[in-house]
Amino acid sequence: MGDETNRLNHCLDCGACCVNFRVSFYWAEADDFLEGGVPVGKTVKVDNFRRAMRWLGPQERRCVALRGEPGQKVQCMIYNQRPSVCRGFEPSWKTGNHNPACDHARELIGLDSLSPDSWSG
Repeated sequence: MGDETNRLNHCLDCGACCVNFRVSFYWAEADDFLEGGVPVGKTVKVDNFRRAMRWLGPQERRCVALRGEPGQKVQCMIYNQRPSVCRGFEPSWKTGNHNPACDHARELIGLDSLSPDSWSG
């Protein structure tokens, strides 16, 4: 990505959803079933139908695939293999729609909510 694209991708300086939401998904999205799927070693079994992304540890609720400092600069280390729930999570106003879950997650890590103008160059 070019510098301009990265500058307008607020997800790269946020990561709030990766530290505030449990990411559970259908078990067959993992790479032990689907080639190129979510790395199974980064998941835990929830039940017979779902897996979830592992946390870094009991005291650090944050996805194991997230690198960097939330609220400053972050990157998903499995971006191309991320679960469908991550692929479907839209940041507020990126596509013209408000996402209260995004706003709430950002607030929890001390960031302001995004606005419709946040995505314009």
